[in-house]
Amino acid sequence: MAKIILILVYVFLMVLVGYLCMNKTKTVSDFFLGGRTLGPWLSALAYGSTYFSAVLFIGYAGKLGWGFGLHSMWIVVGNAFIGGWLAWKLLGPRTRTMTARLNAMTMPEFLAARYASPFLKVISALVIFIFLVPYTASVYMGLSYLFQENLHIRYEYALAFMAILTGVYLILGGYMALVITDAIQGTFMFFCAMIMVYFLVSQVGGFATATADLMKSEYAPALLAPTPIPGWVTLASLVIITSFGPFGLPQMVQKFYSIKSETLINRAALVCTVFALVIPFCAYYTGALSHLFYQEPPKVIDELIPRLLTSHAPGSIATIILLLVISASMSSLSSLVLVSSSAIAIDLYGGFINPHASKGTIVTLMRIFCGIFVLLSLTIAMRQPTVIVNLMAMSWGAIAGAFMGPYVYGLYWKRITKTAAVTGLLAGISISVILFQRWGMAGVPLAGAISMVTPMILIPIVSVLTKPFTAEHLDRIFGAAPVDWQPEGVLHGPGPEPQPDPALPR
Repeated sequence: MAKIILILVYVFLMVLVGYLCMNKTKTVSDFFLGGRTLGPWLSALAYGSTYFSAVLFIGYAGKLGWGFGLHSMWIVVGNAFIGGWLAWKLLGPRTRTMTARLNAMTMPEFLAARYASPFLKVISALVIFIFLVPYTASVYMGLSYLFQENLHIRYEYALAFMAILTGVYLILGGYMALVITDAIQGTFMFFCAMIMVYFLVSQVGGFATATADLMKSEYAPALLAPTPIPGWVTLASLVIITSFGPFGLPQMVQKFYSIKSETLINRAALVCTVFALVIPFCAYYTGALSHLFYQEPPKVIDELIPRLLTSHAPGSIATIILLLVISASMSSLSSLVLVSSSAIAIDLYGGFINPHASKGTIVTLMRIFCGIFVLLSLTIAMRQPTVIVNLMAMSWGAIAGAFMGPYVYGLYWKRITKTAAVTGLLAGISISVILFQRWGMAGVPLAGAISMVTPMILIPIVSVLTKPFTAEHLDRIFGAAPVDWQPEGVLHGPGPEPQPDPALPR
């Protein structure tokens, strides 16, 4: 009963935040970016909370912690210093300045303005919507397994509960509700993850003893198993897709758009790096610890961590951990749903079908599509695909493969061409889909890594061989033109009226 009460209190607080933010959400920019007024702590915690979800604590911690043991710490290092610190330092300042100058609120809007290409806007919006659906389904699945084991609630009922909760508070409050709840949830995640590890290691002789035991080679079976793809290749691929993936994921990049000014980036980078060290370390270390509690994993590997926590953590700690995973999941779910709804409402409808749609109409459409996206993800999750870590890795690799090259090169390199950007996007998607069909679930991590690396090599080659942009266009993109300029010939959605941004350098 205590667990149910705590969860109900949590639900009440999330819905209350959404309701209180509703009156402050009047424009498209308010709903999607919080008016670009967020401070470093809110921005960093929103980024970190979106980065790590139930897929990390259930799917990744279980399958990878068991399979690679302490070798999974390489993923932790990559996540913290590449996906966290380097992403903020390399992408944050330029993204904040350039998207404000171009009046771009979404990844498709940015790519369309940067490369003067309506086609990029349309294809980018479709990629986001199509591939974020299974990604969101994987988060729902991870959380529902924990509900099933911990609270003995049927999987289907747990899915329905989470879908309703996600829809209600996000539809009400938009991005501002998301970041406020992310700050609460991120803080909760940070401390609860450490509590989780502390109570588990206390049962196996303490941290030093447990770590010494886990150094044994038999506690990394995935590195020793005779498979078509060597274990170390899979591990390296996972480091690549989970660490460099945020460079091209729209739900992560969105956090750079919304920070108040470029001068706050350094503080946000520091907060995010610390967060990204602690959270994945606790998750993967818990997965590795499962070797000290079980001889064999369960038949459904995604049930490993829920069973471990239910069987070996005190009732009060199990409840705290349940809320930890709920927090991680809600943060990711909210960002995924919001970005996906924007792809249809802002980029396709407002930017292509009806460019003259009112701001009120777009906000209403975003709320409607939030609900539709939740239902689609729920439908996939109900079918319970075999392993959620593969479902998530497939979506993550495809989306990052499509956007990382055009986005990163577009921020820094003036010589990149429209043809190269389109080629890179299509190559990333095509490679991911083709390799997934050829290799199946076992090859998902490697397919994702290849789909991300290939466009980064292909784009410079195509750029050198194709016609560059004019100096006038590049001056407008990189700041020589007035800040209220709008790129000609590019379909724009009904965002806020173009105006100088106070955060932009004069």
